[in-house]
Amino acid sequence: MNRSIARRGRRVLARFLVVGPLLATGALSGVPVAHAAATDDIRINEVVTTGDVDDSIELVNKGTATIDVSGWILKDDDTSHSYKIASGTTLAAGTYRAFDVHDKFGLGSADEARLYLADGKTLVDGFSWSSHSAPSWSRCPDGTGDFRQALAVTLSGPNSCRTSGGGDGGSTSPVVWPGSGSVATADASNVFGQDLSGLYQEGDVLWGAQNSGKLWRLVRDGSTGWKPDTSNGWSSGKTLRFTGGSGTPDSEGVTLTGSGSAGGVFVASERNGDASGTSRLSVLKYDVTTSGSSLTAAKEWNLTSDLPATGSNLGLEGITWVPDTHLVGAAFKDSSTGAAYDPARYGAHGGGVFFVGVEGTGMIYGYVLTDSGSYTRVASFTSGMAGVMELQWEPQATRLWAVCDDTCDGRHRTLKIDTIGVFTTAAVFNRPTGMPNYNNEGFSLAGSGECAAGSKPVYWADDTNDGGHALRKGTITC
Repeated sequence: MNRSIARRGRRVLARFLVVGPLLATGALSGVPVAHAAATDDIRINEVVTTGDVDDSIELVNKGTATIDVSGWILKDDDTSHSYKIASGTTLAAGTYRAFDVHDKFGLGSADEARLYLADGKTLVDGFSWSSHSAPSWSRCPDGTGDFRQALAVTLSGPNSCRTSGGGDGGSTSPVVWPGSGSVATADASNVFGQDLSGLYQEGDVLWGAQNSGKLWRLVRDGSTGWKPDTSNGWSSGKTLRFTGGSGTPDSEGVTLTGSGSAGGVFVASERNGDASGTSRLSVLKYDVTTSGSSLTAAKEWNLTSDLPATGSNLGLEGITWVPDTHLVGAAFKDSSTGAAYDPARYGAHGGGVFFVGVEGTGMIYGYVLTDSGSYTRVASFTSGMAGVMELQWEPQATRLWAVCDDTCDGRHRTLKIDTIGVFTTAAVFNRPTGMPNYNNEGFSLAGSGECAAGSKPVYWADDTNDGGHALRKGTITC
């Protein structure tokens, strides 16, 4: 099932001007003496001239120290036009800040964006173009590269740069894994066998969904690993059933809401294993406090009729839950209304939105799943990868992780809500250098409470059980 999506964006030629420490040479007519060296770290990083958020200029601090940009001035190609940055505005190292300049001037199809110090004469940086952004003129890589037409508007975040193609879909250049390159096994030999898929860590418990219709409750095994809970019938995992006690869900992903497992464990399933040739794209809720060796779903939200058709084994693979509080605060756009997301219009629904990932298409969909059993799709967007095998919401970093398996060389993407309220790619990470291209279908991150010396644990589930191990542990920076 090796597939890749190669996207080759037509590059639009543009003339660009990057002005740095050489200003003192006088190569640019009318430019006064050079500014302080620290300001060389501030760069125009993205320009949007048309669309829903037109006339916007983003700055980035590519340096290592915070810089005060109070009173600095943005201009277009007309010297009489100016936008003064508000007092008290600073850019910390590695951060982005977008400025909507449309009240002061418009950015045309052939125009220029220029940044000056507060004296209005000392030029810090500039960029000119000969056609509208479609959708964004962006530096690739951020802060240092040439300007290009990007795949998406990413104001106030890393740019979504086009590449020449590749298994990840080619929307942003992949970078090194943001943690240690070392990876170690996190289970005993041959505990799970094949088909361990979705993961979700809840403190000292790691939940695991297995394709064969089984849910595992794992507890810590020393400081680095996990083992099956031996209490309350969990020793060999619990068999899952659809509502009514029938069928065998092809359980691929698992997540919890803000209520934790006490509020139910939610499993994404792509089909009934007893009718494996037919798609059944469902989210199932289980009460995991009951005894016995099997669990019957308390509720099923069957999304099959609302989603594009997929192969029966190419359906829902990942699932995660994002709280309403974050979505509202980030001005998330509800695609069903075209307006800002308003949780109140949906009644009781668990206080958040469930996002599911499709293996066969790489698409991600957001659903409000109501307590009454109804559902509303509120988002549809691409992961930028050939397939999605896992989704994880990381609340500490307010980012959505989308994970692909060996089909995409183990790439991971993070997505954030942009200035127009939609999830767009923030970064693409290669797998850790010490991990072979395993068939990882599960991924989970520890909470902020496990941060130590700037890092925290992460875990992968290897569907193929390579070397007799299905769980591996690595780290990312907190």
